[in-house]
Amino acid sequence: MRADGRTERIDAARDRAERVGGARDRVEQVGGARDRAERVDVVRDRPERGDAARNRVAVLRATERLLAEGGGDHVSIDRVAALAGVGKGTVFRRFGSRAGLLQALLEERSKDLREAVTGGPPPLGPGAPARDRLLAFLDGLGAIAEGNAILLAAHEQACAEDKYDDPSYRSWHGHLSDLVAEARPELDAGFVAHALLAVFDGALIRHVTPPEDPRRFTRSVRSLALALLGDGAAEGRCC
Repeated sequence: MRADGRTERIDAARDRAERVGGARDRVEQVGGARDRAERVDVVRDRPERGDAARNRVAVLRATERLLAEGGGDHVSIDRVAALAGVGKGTVFRRFGSRAGLLQALLEERSKDLREAVTGGPPPLGPGAPARDRLLAFLDGLGAIAEGNAILLAAHEQACAEDKYDDPSYRSWHGHLSDLVAEARPELDAGFVAHALLAVFDGALIRHVTPPEDPRRFTRSVRSLALALLGDGAAEGRCC
């Protein structure tokens, strides 16, 4: 009888544990479904829930602040979550990794340029000759790079193995490739686009940009592009 009683108690305890575990699993499934729905909404450009949007802004601003305070090595999921006032799981689910945080911040910083390229007035937007659009794009990208050299350096380090699959890089490379192919069809447009983007290195930008000449990098990139494109480049300067 004692053995049977003990067995019954063990079985009852197991049942309770399974019920608790099942409840926890259901909560996690609901939470996971909610997070997946948020990500889908973002991808499809649907309005974010108010709290999701606030959390996203808080996380990106925290990432920004940590970069300014200590560079890329100062940015971690733990520090970002603590500074933003959100759970670490929220950061992981939304951005995936430290690299994801930096990718999202870079995409945010280049949003205006991206929109100008797709729907703005020429020469950035459609309607201008390919050469003019390419130079205008490099001018705009140069301005972003000069103002975000620390971010670019951290992004380059965090995404080193997947650099060419990074969303911002793919967008920039595709646009430059199309313009080079139109302006100079005899060139290897994809390679030229990679070569131009290779100079957008955070450490290089900081090295060649003295305080008294903050646009030196952009002017130099423009000169490089003109040399690659050959004679007949559009006149004018970037700044």
